[in-house]
Amino acid sequence: MLLAIPLLIIPLAIYNLAMTGLFGDGGIAVLDNEVMAVNMLSGTTWTMAFGDLLIFIALVLLFVEILKATRPGSRALLDHMLSMVLFVAALVEFLLVQAAATQIFFILMTICFIDVIAGFAVSIRTAGRDLSIGL
Repeated sequence: MLLAIPLLIIPLAIYNLAMTGLFGDGGIAVLDNEVMAVNMLSGTTWTMAFGDLLIFIALVLLFVEILKATRPGSRALLDHMLSMVLFVAALVEFLLVQAAATQIFFILMTICFIDVIAGFAVSIRTAGRDLSIGL
């Protein structure tokens, strides 16, 4: 059961915790806080903000979620249903919560939507290969 929990809940939870003030003063300004700076060979400095880090984490977890979608069985169906619930919850939060009306949250919500669509597409594709009707 624990394996069926969508991993994309992690960046959404971190976002919500940041908005409540766990990582500084709270609010939308936290998303612009610099997390990392690297001096490049070109002489410029590449910086990563907290919001960029959340998107990076979400993309890595999206890859893991797509890999999870390839396993057969009823656990994958539960995983897809929970991913859909997570997307709907993120959509409702985006529409109703003022602190969630940011570009970062919109991208996180879009990643959740891609997880839902890709999960169903991969499952349907693998289920079609598992089905043998004797042709």
